[in-house]
Amino acid sequence: MSEEDRGPFVDWALLGETPEAGAPAKLDLKDLKQQARQGQWSRSHALRCQAYRHLIGAVPCRAVTSDAAVYRDLMAGAAQRPASAFPLPDFVDGSPVPRYALRAEAVASVHRVLSCVAGQFPDISHCPALPAVAALLLHFSGDEAACFELTGRLLACNDPGRRLLDQTYLAHRSSCMTFGDLANKHCPAAHKLVVGAARDAPEVYGDWQRWVLGDLPFGHAARVLDVFLVEGYKVLYRVALALLKLYRKHKAGAAAGGGAQPAPPPPQQEAAAAVREDIQAFVRNIGAAATPEKLLEKAFSIRLFSRKEIALLQAANERSLQQKGITVKQKRRNVQLSLNPDTFSSEIFSAKEMRDVWAWIPERFALCQPQLVFTTATHGCSLNRFYSHCEGYEPTLLLIRTTAGEVCGAFLSTDWEERKRGGNKLSFFGTGECFVFRMKPEMERYEWVVIRHPELASAVKTGGQEGSGEVGGQNSDGSSSLQQPERPAGELSPFLAARHFNLNSRNTSMFMAGSFDSIIVGGGEGNALYIDSELNHGRTGSCTTFDNPPLCSESFQVALLEVWGFQDTMAPE
Repeated sequence: MSEEDRGPFVDWALLGETPEAGAPAKLDLKDLKQQARQGQWSRSHALRCQAYRHLIGAVPCRAVTSDAAVYRDLMAGAAQRPASAFPLPDFVDGSPVPRYALRAEAVASVHRVLSCVAGQFPDISHCPALPAVAALLLHFSGDEAACFELTGRLLACNDPGRRLLDQTYLAHRSSCMTFGDLANKHCPAAHKLVVGAARDAPEVYGDWQRWVLGDLPFGHAARVLDVFLVEGYKVLYRVALALLKLYRKHKAGAAAGGGAQPAPPPPQQEAAAAVREDIQAFVRNIGAAATPEKLLEKAFSIRLFSRKEIALLQAANERSLQQKGITVKQKRRNVQLSLNPDTFSSEIFSAKEMRDVWAWIPERFALCQPQLVFTTATHGCSLNRFYSHCEGYEPTLLLIRTTAGEVCGAFLSTDWEERKRGGNKLSFFGTGECFVFRMKPEMERYEWVVIRHPELASAVKTGGQEGSGEVGGQNSDGSSSLQQPERPAGELSPFLAARHFNLNSRNTSMFMAGSFDSIIVGGGEGNALYIDSELNHGRTGSCTTFDNPPLCSESFQVALLEVWGFQDTMAPE
């Protein structure tokens, strides 16, 4: 058995198992994905060592990548120096080295490895997950040099289609925003819990990578690393979402069991810190809620979009941060912190209701605050004035209060000026980030039907496949089909744009439409919202695009209509 296979850095008493576990002595290179998901390598330390060396050794790297020999040359004589002699690099952003099942003295080895990484990879500016990754890899390394080489190859990957570790603040921050978007869409109950308890969900989601790489106990973390090395970055999102779902279930069980009455809510920053600590404690003790097998089973039961769609969302979030000049770490100004109830003024929403709806919007707009751009109370009941005030704003939030006191609305992803591309025809536009909602009898959001039923999108389209054409559904007079205008690739929000999907019906992508005599939100066998040219009368019904019930009385009179834009709080004053 090789030195790596013996695990010289492992404290076998902590691990609770021996290096000999009665598994095959040699790695079978067939169907590594299935082996990783089924946990076959967890049966033998030696087998997992072989798997990691094979998988990481196959990572395509840039031509000049420092290896074990470089480490031995640079760090000769450093083995006896304590961890304090090798402070962690600034790029780990204060993330500690988790011990996992390492011997106490092996933590110093991780410090030395990371110190050498900092010298050999000067382009890394922010990588808080690296201490956990290096610590995990050290379990399966024969010496520090081997651990350095494995870690370095993950950092030096030059395959543009393969994402492994975030190495800049921009990439890390946008991944946190992307996780917030995914939690919002795929874990709505858990997301609602976090928003209600912390009020600053983005602050909580900033820890998502640490949950997986840092807080999980060794047995769970190693199983995640198995699958991550085969399937890539998307696995981290899946596991973090599964942890969020399990945390919500845990909190629901605790609430059902009774106990003391909840204390008054603390200030927002304290509330976010308390939720972060609570999730961290839950993840560290995940063994009480789920085995590694159950955690991965739950992770892979989440029906995410393709890797390409997540990459598009990540790119959109990165562009949003770049446009605001946020490329290095700085104090993050968040809309939930800047929404002052003393200055926020809406005749339809309270500040609390606006914060609740704001929690549903895509994360890349979280650096914005609501800005009233149109209200019938000031600008009158004219569709022309509605367009003139709303054009140039993307996205917008439409709020409606009826004369019966009902409140509903829609988040609209696209500038209303886009309607002009359809010429004289009433044409649908927008993206799958649009959603409609109602406030009573309880707050309820209805998203694009493809989010809840991914099977409606059979595959991602290739460029140039989609053109203009007729789409099913009724227009304002119920007589004719509506046309979807052709738009250049790369325009509008890249995430959830209908052109990226092979949709089995155009009815599932009828987001928003406008003409001189009406505005429409949602289509296909009805409209989620229809408002006439005088912004006075409206209708609501079920529609295919959002799969929603009527948002209020099916025929209603508008008492007040407001449109809110998104003001950049990071713009220079």
